[in-house]
Amino acid sequence: MKYRYTKFTGDLLDGLDFEDLVSKLSDLLLSSGFGNPRGGEDDTDKTMQALHDAILDALFNGGVLPQDTIDQLLGDPADGDQDETRSKLEQLIDQIIQKMGDDGYITMPPDLEAERKRRGQAGEGEPEQPVTFEVTNKALDFLGYRALRDLLGSVGHSSEGRHDTHEQSTGVETTGAPKPYEFGDTINLDASSTLLNAVRREAREVAAGRAPGRSGAIHVTHEDLMVVQGEYQSSCATVLMLDCSHSMILYGEDRFTPAKRVALALAQLIKVQYPGDALKVVLFHDSAEEIPLAELGRVRVGPHYTNTREGLRLARRILDRQRKDMRQIIMITDGKPSALTQPDGRIYRNAFGLDPFVVSETLAEVAACRKSNIMINTFMLARDYDLIAFVRKVAEICKGKAYFTTPYTLGQYVLMDYMDKKTKTIH
Repeated sequence: MKYRYTKFTGDLLDGLDFEDLVSKLSDLLLSSGFGNPRGGEDDTDKTMQALHDAILDALFNGGVLPQDTIDQLLGDPADGDQDETRSKLEQLIDQIIQKMGDDGYITMPPDLEAERKRRGQAGEGEPEQPVTFEVTNKALDFLGYRALRDLLGSVGHSSEGRHDTHEQSTGVETTGAPKPYEFGDTINLDASSTLLNAVRREAREVAAGRAPGRSGAIHVTHEDLMVVQGEYQSSCATVLMLDCSHSMILYGEDRFTPAKRVALALAQLIKVQYPGDALKVVLFHDSAEEIPLAELGRVRVGPHYTNTREGLRLARRILDRQRKDMRQIIMITDGKPSALTQPDGRIYRNAFGLDPFVVSETLAEVAACRKSNIMINTFMLARDYDLIAFVRKVAEICKGKAYFTTPYTLGQYVLMDYMDKKTKTIH
């Protein structure tokens, strides 16, 4: 009996950074309807063919496969066996899709092979229905984690350094040398410095003959007290207001998908590092509604106007129920206020935006937020002159900030602004 040995090449999946691949697919998994100019709720960008094409692009252009694995996959061009190369590539993509389903990142269709056969046997006049997939909560949670890690890394904070820091149980982190206690200071005593002061004071009193020598007990007085200077982690309630009007995917740029990615990263930051904080999400368009955070990754834009006042009004009602040290609204938008909900429930619309009636009512709601001690920080994804003037007026009324940014830098601004306001120096 003869045996023939061939070189073991291993499984092509072995050379694949699977988590990096899923991260590269985030634009597809968090799709906001950019591929559908008319808006609406269809899932034309959540088809298995779209997933196939996105994986193919990530494999060859995303850097998730080592070069030697790519060479192994493509083989020797001199062989000219393109059918075998294509078959190996399709097999790898099918394995990746299957693994994404097995690992819980997507919900697979019931039977892909049966669906392929059904489509191949479909009658000539029968419309072909695309096979779609669903993104799972695990995938959205993972994409939020990766977005947070990438954003913190880009601003100089490693994810390990930020997330592994353990605050004291009081929420105060030591940052400076101890100081003598003064009236009004937080009683965050430095025990060693206080006892050392007491020992020194008693030694001076004994040497001066003002007190008899003592042994054993140390008597601490008010003047001996030393307190730690540190940073207090305040509790915060935040409403993230996202503009999902149709302009967020117009003019050749998808602004809503980066906004969703930032929201998921902010949710991860709060869950991991600031678990005592609260985060709610409000979408505003013709009107406004609160959505569960778990549904954010599945939200799509639509052919809507921009009812900024209704979004602010809903956000204020949500924050009025919160009892936190700080309450704030983070508003991400690219459009001018162009709609208003009237007392009878009808929607007043002006497609040109900055209608004096709409603007005045919106600024009145901003003033109501200021009266409730709610800060509004606006992150603007457009540079229209009149819009800039409106946003600056909002910041002036509520003593908040206005950031004029792009979809590429939005995450850095939002996360750093949030973390900067979380701490204050105390004594």
